[in-house]
Amino acid sequence: MARNLQVWMLCGLMAMGLVSPVLGQVENAAGNAVVSTADHRAAVARAIEFLRTRQNPDGSYSPESGPGLTALVTTALLKHGHSVEEPQVANSLKYLQGLVQPEGGIHAPESKYRNYETCLAVMCFAEANRDGRYTELLQLADTFLKSIQWDQGEGLESSDPGFGGAGYGSHKRPDLSNTTFLIEALRALGNDADSEAVQRALVFVSRCQNLPSSHNETEFAGKVQDGGFYYTPAAGGNSQAGSNPDGGLRSYASMTYAGLKSMIFAGVDSEDPRVAAAVKWLGEHYDLKSNPGMGDSGLFYYYHTFAKALAARGEAAFVDSQGVKHDWRGELNRELLSRQLPNGSWVNENQRWLESNPDLVTGYALLALAYTRP
Repeated sequence: MARNLQVWMLCGLMAMGLVSPVLGQVENAAGNAVVSTADHRAAVARAIEFLRTRQNPDGSYSPESGPGLTALVTTALLKHGHSVEEPQVANSLKYLQGLVQPEGGIHAPESKYRNYETCLAVMCFAEANRDGRYTELLQLADTFLKSIQWDQGEGLESSDPGFGGAGYGSHKRPDLSNTTFLIEALRALGNDADSEAVQRALVFVSRCQNLPSSHNETEFAGKVQDGGFYYTPAAGGNSQAGSNPDGGLRSYASMTYAGLKSMIFAGVDSEDPRVAAAVKWLGEHYDLKSNPGMGDSGLFYYYHTFAKALAARGEAAFVDSQGVKHDWRGELNRELLSRQLPNGSWVNENQRWLESNPDLVTGYALLALAYTRP
């Protein structure tokens, strides 16, 4: 009887055009297949099982790529409801805890990526700290991150293009990617939008936008003026998307979503011209097949930043420049599930920024899926 009722309901939905007779999937009003809760959970489960087979006995994943990758993957598992007591999570937390340095940083010894690795570890331990077991560790990390932020302590005046940012030690300059991780980590540590460290970081973030204003008087501010974001105005400026003949730094989507998320976390109002300009640029370049401005470079970093930024914005639909309302969660779910490999992993054919590493890319995809539950 129950089976007959299911068949009757399926036939009725097919007759209304809401189910594909080939795929057996419910479709939305635009005719796109809707990823069900069951499909979403199954994709997540396959990915986590893949990662389980990739984990080293010491709890790490791809340790040759640094501990940030292990922290990112473990955060994803925690966000999908896995307990700190489960061996897959517990072993990774023990591995990361072994990297706590005397000054409070959580990074490989002599690392050139102290901010990046510590920020990712902070987000992981903050997610795992539901019973207070990592509170002291996190307090020390908070002090450490603030101590290495580019500010007066590094001899920078507030007028310097690098002021307030964070970066890789090897490049000797701050950048927006590191700074957006810093803001997110500071938020996870309990710093509110008004904290001095977050507001210093906002100074740098605003200077990474192609938008001249009282917040951005760098030499690059007025050369492009499209409201998007690029990598850094410091040390002569750089955009991974390249530059114009006049030296203008081209905007690209992953950094524009990073800039938008950072401004939201720093308390910038949705009516602020900086936020409005960023949303306008993103509306003109809404795409899930590529990282606009970068093609397939950094595609999965883009997906996870896209999901975090739009979740922080707090709206179920994103309206593009043509007035089309996008169910961004549903669209990202479809795109990610269509790209998942049979073994449960994801990988980018473009090797740039380590995205040929399935551990990293599967971690990015799982983080994105944590914000897109149907």
